[in-house]
Amino acid sequence: MAHAARRHFLISGFTLVEVLVALAILAIALAAVLRAMGQAIDLSTDLRERTLALWVAEERATEYQLKRDWPGLDTKEGTMEFGGREWRWRDRISSTPLAELRRVDIEIRTPNSPDVLAHLAVFLRQP
Repeated sequence: MAHAARRHFLISGFTLVEVLVALAILAIALAAVLRAMGQAIDLSTDLRERTLALWVAEERATEYQLKRDWPGLDTKEGTMEFGGREWRWRDRISSTPLAELRRVDIEIRTPNSPDVLAHLAVFLRQP
């Protein structure tokens, strides 16, 4: 008789509590996976935006190098379109210990954000 009871227990399957515990564990695991995927997508988007901002800064630096003029000590601001988007730039031109060099600090932001996405420092030699 004990053998029949054990056989009945093995055939009967999972209890309702066991099924609910398994579903709870599965739900927690899936939620963790979805959260990790969401964070990866956010990180990828942020990295793309910062990369484009750095390219905008390099574009500004190239403009200074190609113009070959001697910029005055000043802060300039403006916007430009790059990569199908509008970007705000701020150039701070300052002196250096060497009289024939000027430092240009270029900051890039999106139009509606105070956060600097890229910063590039360039040194220009007096022509």
